[in-house]
Amino acid sequence: MSRGDSVPMVSQQLLLSVAEQLKLPLLQIARQAELASLHAQPNLGLIQSTADTALRLIDGYVLGVRLNLEQSQLDVEPVSVSSILYDTGQELDAIAKAYGVSLELNIAGRYGPVMAHKQGLQTALVSLGVALIEALPATEAPQLKLQLAAYRCRYGIVAGLYSETEQLSLDALRQGRRLQGKVRQPLAQHSHTSGAGIFVADALLAAMDLKLQLTRHHGLFGLGTVLEPNNQLQLV
Repeated sequence: MSRGDSVPMVSQQLLLSVAEQLKLPLLQIARQAELASLHAQPNLGLIQSTADTALRLIDGYVLGVRLNLEQSQLDVEPVSVSSILYDTGQELDAIAKAYGVSLELNIAGRYGPVMAHKQGLQTALVSLGVALIEALPATEAPQLKLQLAAYRCRYGIVAGLYSETEQLSLDALRQGRRLQGKVRQPLAQHSHTSGAGIFVADALLAAMDLKLQLTRHHGLFGLGTVLEPNNQLQLV
């Protein structure tokens, strides 16, 4: 079976994960609307954050399907890793605050441009960030931290999200990929949800011939991808 032939089945499995995970935000929105109808004060910030999270999940899935269908003619361009991480942080800021997570940006250093599909890469990182924020354990203090970071390795430039807690092991990620769409919580040790955000990021990166992988940076645990620098542009 060719890679193109496998796309519909992958998309169907991912759609099941997305549909399963959308139940929770829609239920939260419904409950807040119910409070409003009872003349109680609804949490408007929570409603907006919950709706935005659900919409990002849907947008990520739709973009992943489109990139798979258009794989032979992907619109790649030189992009700045630092800029992508900064914009990703801006998108994740509201949901991080809603979950009591401190979002940090570590993009010190000069990395040069990489060739990538800008929207696909940023959407993958945002989807991954939402999934990791939702999965962080609830705590009163100190505030949990999630770091958006980039660094060089011998294979290229790594861009990802990191925390002090190892949220996902390599074996758990592999098993989750196998169980995606077959069980309700394929990443049960990591998240109480279907883990759809991680699988959406996984599908988006795969459509761009990139790989979602576990990484370590300055003693932190994370998930990210390795991007190949454009050496010709760096010499200009």
